[in-house]
Amino acid sequence: MKNTQLTHIHEELGAKMVPFAGYNMPVSYEGVNIEHETVREKLGVFDVSHMGEFLVSGPEALNLIQKISSNDAAKLIDGKAQYTCMPNADGGIVDDLIIYRMNEEKYLLVVNASNIDKDWNWISQHNTMGADLKDVSDDYSLLAIQGPKAVEAMQALTDIDLAEIKFYNFKIGDFAGAAHTIISATGYTGSGGFEIYVKNEFAEQVWKKVLEAGADFGIKPIGLAARDTLRLEMGFCLYGNDIDDTTSPIEAGLGWITKFTKDFINSENLKKQKEEGPKRKLVGFELTERGIPRKDYVIADAEGNEIGVVTSGTQSPSTGKAIGLGYVKTEFSKPETEIFIQIRKKTIPAKVVKPPFYKG
Repeated sequence: MKNTQLTHIHEELGAKMVPFAGYNMPVSYEGVNIEHETVREKLGVFDVSHMGEFLVSGPEALNLIQKISSNDAAKLIDGKAQYTCMPNADGGIVDDLIIYRMNEEKYLLVVNASNIDKDWNWISQHNTMGADLKDVSDDYSLLAIQGPKAVEAMQALTDIDLAEIKFYNFKIGDFAGAAHTIISATGYTGSGGFEIYVKNEFAEQVWKKVLEAGADFGIKPIGLAARDTLRLEMGFCLYGNDIDDTTSPIEAGLGWITKFTKDFINSENLKKQKEEGPKRKLVGFELTERGIPRKDYVIADAEGNEIGVVTSGTQSPSTGKAIGLGYVKTEFSKPETEIFIQIRKKTIPAKVVKPPFYKG
């Protein structure tokens, strides 16, 4: 079990620790609902240092990225980031990731913690053009500072104008005494804020200064449980739940990051699937009676026939509703369609809704 640079601090704070993607991670401190509301109303800080980071550089960097990723990275300029996924050869997804363009020949790829080795092997295998690849996952710590007060609270820690960093843009500079820090507006909560990439040696110092700077604004440390409820309220996919090696980006509603203006791995088959329409689609839904949907619960039609499966579900702290994501046969995917979730021995009615569930 790996620790992050901040594991000892989470333990000192009394966090409930759990194994996650091979790391010892804080799942909660005070409780998921309190932490969730803190991010929605004020700001919170997450240790997400378990995420993976790969540097792709050299004259062939963009060619490799274009081959392995579904989005069009040629559209990136320096200081911009892009959400994308890596399709596999069978119609599924190796991983979803964020690409940061540092310069014309240098990109940072940020991948899911549970997929670091898989992604590294996949990218290396397809690096026939000889781009320079470096796994820097163990060198960097990553803090997500999320919430509507993030800009105001963190401005004291840097000379960079945080209010000027638009969504999916980033700047590099000093932050909380750490030089060459990446300050990126690529959060996963829907409440604004930043993700801060620092060298490991600065992690503890930056964590402490972030908490000091945010003290007057109500900052709290936040665990992975609230990270999950926050992302689910936005309808954001979680790898391993809503997307995986068997789900295509077209089925998952990720057509917007699947650009057929270029060739990439399995692009012809995915283009055909988009043109013909997938047989199933990932939808959002709300229960219309009491109950909480959970991963792998069966989704049925009015006659009780199985039409799909729940991939993520929770009781939404912000809306008070029971919400979820799941795959259903395409004919049941229109908003307002009535579907039924089989919870233990009961069948609970629900309706299809278009995420986000929380509109802030």
